[in-house]
Amino acid sequence: MTATREAALASKAWPFEEARRLLRRCKAGPPEKGHVLFQTGYGPSGLPHIGTFGEVVRTTMVRRAFEVVSDIPTRLVCFSDDMDGLRKVPDNVPNREQMLEDMNLPLACVRDPFGTHESFGAHNNARLR
Repeated sequence: MTATREAALASKAWPFEEARRLLRRCKAGPPEKGHVLFQTGYGPSGLPHIGTFGEVVRTTMVRRAFEVVSDIPTRLVCFSDDMDGLRKVPDNVPNREQMLEDMNLPLACVRDPFGTHESFGAHNNARLR
């Protein structure tokens, strides 16, 4: 066992505690699919902010901790709820009048006020890549 894994197995930091909890569920070895799947998601209804980042980073931290305490492969799937309707036009975007016309449409259908992507949802998703 490496010193890093030993330290991770003893760590009281919450990502490592969660990783150990997941590892206990895999006592018999990797799941049938051959990996542990981590999932996270967010709604791209406004420009990305610290809360959006937090949704993804918490899952990523646990995933990375799991990779330190285990040899089981992992995968991360991140969902974007871009079919959610536009309920409010953010104050910090250009062309607000245009967006008002797209109220209640799925974010994947709302015109990008910046004019750089096929939709407002696609614009916000691209900023998180």
